[in-house]
Amino acid sequence: MDSILVALLIPFAGTALGSAFVFFMRGDLPVQLTKILLGFASGVMVAASVWSLLIPAMEMDGGIWPVTAGLLAGFAFLLLIDYITPHLHASGEEEGPHSKLSKTTKLALAVTIHNLPEGMAVGVAIAGALSADVGMSVAGAIALSLGIAIQNVPEGAIISMPLRAAGNSRSRAFGVGALSGIVEPIGGALVLLLASVVTPMMPYLLSFAAGAMLYVVVEELVPEASLGEHSNLATVGFAIGFALMMVLDVVMG
Repeated sequence: MDSILVALLIPFAGTALGSAFVFFMRGDLPVQLTKILLGFASGVMVAASVWSLLIPAMEMDGGIWPVTAGLLAGFAFLLLIDYITPHLHASGEEEGPHSKLSKTTKLALAVTIHNLPEGMAVGVAIAGALSADVGMSVAGAIALSLGIAIQNVPEGAIISMPLRAAGNSRSRAFGVGALSGIVEPIGGALVLLLASVVTPMMPYLLSFAAGAMLYVVVEELVPEASLGEHSNLATVGFAIGFALMMVLDVVMG
């Protein structure tokens, strides 16, 4: 039980840690560092989607079609949420239907939306580890949780620092950044509560979580990392993040 609780809370701790950078740094994050962090987060999420979610899903009964259906459903779900919810990208670009919500609220919505599938992914991995029929391990679930937490550290900083630069207090910037990650343990816990229903659907749910995470990479992280100069730094960050998550999954899984 303790390992399950740890796996659920680790990603939230990563977001809170990254948001706490606002207490130690002045101004906004340097552009070069932002590029590296965005690339790093992208690499971690892509590797986690492949090794922790898609490959285990394909090794289960049912073949490729449930995995394909779940993957596309994950993309479609995030596309729908992005379309109907007003939010703000970290770069400052607004998206979604017209709304009178403040920019701070829209930015918090954006991060919350993108953290939800990560929490669900951890919950699905834990549910798979608890099921004797799936063949996943608790160590593998913790590796996924740790990988997501690592990519949440720069994400938390990328959110809290611009909020501080926009005139919010350090406490408010930290609070918004940290609380944006609270949906991760909540999403994971909800999946676990439905574990008896989840287990037969495991190939669909693992690939669904992978599709949702990959959507965040393609829609949010990579475009922002590629804007302007120094995009090669994002590529270096991607390589490091991908390699780190791959090692974590293979060693701990």
